[in-house]
Amino acid sequence: MRILCTNDDGILAHGLDCLVRAAQQIGDVTVVAPDREQSATSHSLTLHHPLRPVARGERRYQVDGTPTDCVMLAVEALMPERPDFVFSGINHGQNMGEDVLYSGTVAAAMEGLSLGIPSIAISFAGGDLRADISRLDEQVDVLVPLLRHLTRLAPFPADTLLNINLPPIPPGEQQGVRLTRLGRRVYSNSIQPMRDPWGREIYWIGGGDISWQGPADSDFQAIKDGCVSVTPLHLDLTHRVMLDTAEAWWRTP
Repeated sequence: MRILCTNDDGILAHGLDCLVRAAQQIGDVTVVAPDREQSATSHSLTLHHPLRPVARGERRYQVDGTPTDCVMLAVEALMPERPDFVFSGINHGQNMGEDVLYSGTVAAAMEGLSLGIPSIAISFAGGDLRADISRLDEQVDVLVPLLRHLTRLAPFPADTLLNINLPPIPPGEQQGVRLTRLGRRVYSNSIQPMRDPWGREIYWIGGGDISWQGPADSDFQAIKDGCVSVTPLHLDLTHRVMLDTAEAWWRTP
């Protein structure tokens, strides 16, 4: 099995190293990842300058672009054969609810899906990067059987990527795996007003408070209960219920 591994935290991220260690127990791994952190770049492409892949070892490349760039470049230029799977992660932080709209980790898996390749995004729902380093190592033993099971699904769900979130607790304390739906998250006070060295007003996006909501089968609730969350996602954003009930609200202009 040929596996492409990428991420949005950069090629030096410890989470990527953990993912590669897990993936190597399942198939032959090629790594194509950004040369720096690309968190919250979503599904953006680099259009205004050329990409420069740099080899960092056998079947390992860093790219001065986004996670989406990395997947496209790997599939169309760097790998001699198309991968059977794209694995993206392990992200340092959760990707639940509306996070999936911003996440470079999830976007890399979406790019794999758009290229017709089964794809899986993996995130660790921790919050302290230093503490997460040792906790991420523990997740390798969790991921190997889970990824082996998912890659053996016959057939793998069509037109679907799987978004995995790992709870920030030791494997021995985890309460199994749940299939989930996206929850809801709300950021408060995420705009920080500041002044630059010349006294001009600037704003920094980030931080603030996060509140989570979701029913019993949501990704948020699964993580809260100590379970691994697996959420199927697809690219079709059509609101099908609204289409099916159009006669109740749509009037031709």
